[in-house]
Amino acid sequence: MSPLPSLVIRRHDPAQERRARLLLGAIWLGSLLIVAGVMAMFGSHPHGPDRSAELAAAVKEGEALKTRVAMLTRSEQVAKAALADVQQTLRDREEEVDGLRADLAFYGRLVGGGTREGLAVHALRVVPVKGSQAWNFTATLTQNFKRGEEIKGRLVLGVEGITAGKLETLDWASLSQGQSSGIEYGFKYFQQVSGTIMLPAGFAANRVIVRAEGEGGRVEQEFSWKDAIKGEESENVPQ
Repeated sequence: MSPLPSLVIRRHDPAQERRARLLLGAIWLGSLLIVAGVMAMFGSHPHGPDRSAELAAAVKEGEALKTRVAMLTRSEQVAKAALADVQQTLRDREEEVDGLRADLAFYGRLVGGGTREGLAVHALRVVPVKGSQAWNFTATLTQNFKRGEEIKGRLVLGVEGITAGKLETLDWASLSQGQSSGIEYGFKYFQQVSGTIMLPAGFAANRVIVRAEGEGGRVEQEFSWKDAIKGEESENVPQ
């Protein structure tokens, strides 16, 4: 006689059964929604010959526009470069003309024609010394009053500017670190007198006064600091 099968007694749970049925229903509904979404997607994007032709035409048009934009961009770059070259050439020509005018005035002052002029400061140029408050300067002196005769004397500089919002004038002793006697010169027609000045920190220069005094007389000439940096001759009349 075979043994009787063992019986498993489980407790009936209606709530668990309801949860299981709801889970199955949700899975079934989700699968329906996925199928419907896929079908809608394929239905809204047909891949027929007409659609493919439109897509190819759009791609071709886009590539043509990209090529056109690249060409226009390149043309603009070339035009800007050409304009910059022309502007630089004009600036170079203007500087050349200014230089020729300065040379003409310089030699005209030396020759003098029928007019003889005494000692004059023709031009002044200042150049910064890198990494310091020092400036190298070159002053061009001329005279044709004593033709063929050498004149001698001394030259000093003074600088006017602003420190901490106040006007200040630096004399030669301050600029040259105590060398109050000035720089000697001696020439027959013209000479470039060079030296170095030291400006204090925080000092903003506005104007330079060049004073030369000796056998050829005395002259005081003013130059704006901006013109001195560019090396332009003064438009002021010698005193």
